[in-house]
Amino acid sequence: MSRSCHGTPRPAPGDGGVQIALAGNPNVGKSTVFNSLTGSAVLTANYPGTSVEVTMATVQPDGHRLTVLDLPGTYALAGRTEDQQAARRALLEERPDAIIAVLDATNLARNLYLVLQLLDLGFRVVVALNLSDEAARRGIHIDAARLGELLGVTVVPTIATRRCGITEVMSEALRLARRPVETRHRYGRQIEELTAQVAGLLEGGPFPARGRALMLLEEGAAPDLPGAIAGLEERAGAAALLGRAAALFGEPLPVVVARERHALADRITREVTLQAGEVPRRRLWHAATRPITGIPLLLAVLSGLFAGLFWGGSILSKVIEAIWASAISPAIAASLLWLFGDGLITRTLRWGFDGGLLAIFTIGIPYVLTFYLLLSILEDTGYLNAAAVLADRLLGRLGLNGRAAIPLVAGAGCSVPAILGLRVLRTERERLIGGTLIALTPCSARTAVIMGAVAYLGGWRVAILLYAVVAALIMTVGWGLNRMLPGTSPDLLMEIFPFRRPHLRTVMRKAWVRAREFVTVAIPIVLAGSFVLGALYETGLIRLAEKPLAPVIEGWLGLPAVAGLTLIFAVLRKELALQLLVALAVVRYGTGAANLASFMTPAQLFTYALVNTLYIPCIATMAVLGRALGWKRAALISAFTILLALAVGGVAIRVLGALGTG
Repeated sequence: MSRSCHGTPRPAPGDGGVQIALAGNPNVGKSTVFNSLTGSAVLTANYPGTSVEVTMATVQPDGHRLTVLDLPGTYALAGRTEDQQAARRALLEERPDAIIAVLDATNLARNLYLVLQLLDLGFRVVVALNLSDEAARRGIHIDAARLGELLGVTVVPTIATRRCGITEVMSEALRLARRPVETRHRYGRQIEELTAQVAGLLEGGPFPARGRALMLLEEGAAPDLPGAIAGLEERAGAAALLGRAAALFGEPLPVVVARERHALADRITREVTLQAGEVPRRRLWHAATRPITGIPLLLAVLSGLFAGLFWGGSILSKVIEAIWASAISPAIAASLLWLFGDGLITRTLRWGFDGGLLAIFTIGIPYVLTFYLLLSILEDTGYLNAAAVLADRLLGRLGLNGRAAIPLVAGAGCSVPAILGLRVLRTERERLIGGTLIALTPCSARTAVIMGAVAYLGGWRVAILLYAVVAALIMTVGWGLNRMLPGTSPDLLMEIFPFRRPHLRTVMRKAWVRAREFVTVAIPIVLAGSFVLGALYETGLIRLAEKPLAPVIEGWLGLPAVAGLTLIFAVLRKELALQLLVALAVVRYGTGAANLASFMTPAQLFTYALVNTLYIPCIATMAVLGRALGWKRAALISAFTILLALAVGGVAIRVLGALGTG
């Protein structure tokens, strides 16, 4: 199977291509099915009008050009969250030739609701009954042939992590793409009669009149379907009919339609499912979701995640740095020296090709890849659901819900994967709050500054105090944003999934695809920043910035002017602030300044580390923040962190001075 990526979501008309969409809830292994169908050569893009990404790829099985869209996870087409709306719009606007509905074989009734909606709208559907191995382990047997007969579709049992059934699903989708659709299922008599009356008022359109009528009943207003309500007379007639129907049923029509669809899904499930005995291995799940046992387990898992990021990432970082110093850096230096000679150009280029690339690989590979390995394990086991439920109440005070727990904790390791992890949040409001809080969270690089400047010279108690101040600020900012931003965050509605054994190949593949995205985005930005910083440093122009900074750095923050320079240029990478501070201080004050205590007081060191921790995140974080939230929001968050850092830093130096800290 050859693979290639294309920026357009739909093949050009007349090229013989077929477009297929993958739909299903976000916890059923849909992405694994997508990866099995397409491989890792994929393209992600924000769907128009949203910040939710739709993943797409083009493959050529047996010479057929096939474009596959992996839609955001959703349980239904009538949802109001941003990811559900993006999935709905992609389906209604793109109108794919066929849809692969990925269902959870362990929870069929909950998943059939979306399938019934898709069939009502006339889509050609192939059902991939995924997690069939998990269902078998729990004693659940589903008669796939009977399920297909009742729905009028082909049902293929699949185990995506092993690629079982994937070829059959793809072949069936290609076969189905050019065939007419027949809807077999029917709801209750009253709903069907009402649907027929509403459908009679609708003019022709790209979707069946019955499906448009059902969506009109379900949503209680004209849905965003082309040709749903064509003219004023039809709109008025439909409104009058809906009003009489609502009075007849005695309850809102959306409730009636949803109940009918859920009832049909339950009846179908009972007819095709055989449950042999009780579902095993429930005790661990109950222990993970009950607060009395789940909270200690959650703390242990999060501690392990942080330790894996901090210690595992640090070890990998040191290994890479050692290899770079012994083999790669000398080769770069020799090459530049041979090309440009020993001069300003060579020294400037080394800042980018040597220091800049080293910064990428000592963050991108150790921290980002490690984070995604750990995250993929948590995803595959199903533990993220338990963590989200347990953290939901606390995060609700900050305008978030439990889904934000893992990205926020991951921010303590590295802000970049934490920002990328915000895609699990459903609304722009949540992502904006989450992105702001992650920007303030001390990542491992900022922790290096705290440990190297504060803990090393002032003791661990001072470092804990600094962390406490930052934590209080994060809680305050979250509470304030929750009060200020319009709207509310959606409640946490998550399906409960028993734990599963992670699949090594799936974990490694998901981690690599995600980490690769960071590296490709960050490399050009960090290289450019390194060249600029190197040129300013090597030409001596960097010191000219001290004078205009004096009122803020010396006057308000009470720090040496040289410290202000490092706070500006260390945006390339946070721990460079400490390294630059020592390097520039040695140039200014002599070799004795390598010990920061020789020219900075404990209060100044505390203030310096506090400001460095709070102000604008590193350039790699800003890059992914701009991609996740938009560049305008990223700029506003950065400006806010600068103002907050300056305000808190100025207060801190004065409070410490009043307390007699030298």
